[in-house]
Amino acid sequence: MVRELAPGMKAHLWGYNGQSPGPTIEAVEGDKVRIFVTNKLPEHTTVHWHGMLLPSGMDGVGGLTQPHINPGKTFVYEFEMKKSGTFMYHPHADEMVQMAMGMMGMFIVHPRDPSFMRVDRDFVFMLGSFRIDPGSYLPKVAEMLDFNLWTFNSRVFPGIDHMPVRKGDRVRVRVANLTMTNHPIHMHGYHFSVTCTDGGWVPETARWPEATIDIPVGAIRAYEFQADVPGDWALHCHKSHHTMNAMGHDVKTYIGVDMKEVRKKISKVVGGGYMPMGSRGMAEMGSMEMPAPDNTLPMMTGFGQFGPIEMGGMFTVVKVREGLTANDYKDLGWYQHPQGTVAYEWQGDRPAPPSAPAPQKQGGRPKGKDIELKAVKPDGKGHRH
Repeated sequence: MVRELAPGMKAHLWGYNGQSPGPTIEAVEGDKVRIFVTNKLPEHTTVHWHGMLLPSGMDGVGGLTQPHINPGKTFVYEFEMKKSGTFMYHPHADEMVQMAMGMMGMFIVHPRDPSFMRVDRDFVFMLGSFRIDPGSYLPKVAEMLDFNLWTFNSRVFPGIDHMPVRKGDRVRVRVANLTMTNHPIHMHGYHFSVTCTDGGWVPETARWPEATIDIPVGAIRAYEFQADVPGDWALHCHKSHHTMNAMGHDVKTYIGVDMKEVRKKISKVVGGGYMPMGSRGMAEMGSMEMPAPDNTLPMMTGFGQFGPIEMGGMFTVVKVREGLTANDYKDLGWYQHPQGTVAYEWQGDRPAPPSAPAPQKQGGRPKGKDIELKAVKPDGKGHRH
């Protein structure tokens, strides 16, 4: 299947029902579900229902709890929804390859009592990572550490939808992590509480306020907040290289280096169009439209109402507005800030920076004998002091 990661870049992935991540399955606590899985891959597979309480034979571990699903075969999974909460599904056969190719999805079980843990808006993110070199389409499935694309729902910024929220709504954000590393997910403008994991709902007495929640590998965290402050609020992974696209980890650091002479020498070899970058940092990359290989993305990209956003990867925007209807998820554009509430350039004389108080004198050297210490290496016959 072909998945657009963002405009200008597509990936050739495996998935469920022709998509990656697979469709979000929704059920109600107490339901009994029957799920048919037909394998159209070139190799065998299974489906593991991560975090769900079910009979051992339905757990989906190939060779351990069931036979593998061979190409062209259809298997059936049947089990009861014993608990409500946030879960996920993924293969438990040739995991390294199949998950690296995008095979994963979310499974949401709603409470039988509709008043329990009720929210007005409910968002779901599956965190993913790929190593797709510029100009190519296929992930490198044996990659373990050096990924260059970090995704929400197999999309990267600026291809990730913004999150429209009505002022006053109770909002839940469910985040599942099937990458090879943890992700500190940070949301601007709000404090929130973690209310659910892949082990179930968190009792109210066990919650605490947060602005960043770390999502471990193979885990789910759902958090909630009351949307009472309008604005455009960033939501992103706080590992800075996870908010970049098509990263090159071997880029040299030239901050503070005068590149004029280097440019002259390199231009003689590659032509007059060579332009060195990085001597003043990398921000200039966010505002420049430069030629790039086919099927790749700039490391830093995206534009807002005030200029380059200089992000990529795991980044999106929560847009809290008044006047939205209950099921209205259209993008309302950029927030119109009230007058006097945007940071601005100072035009007057700069105020003098405050100075640190002078240290108090501690007096002269205390009277007394000088002490001499001699360190002696052990001589093999014990330690000498």
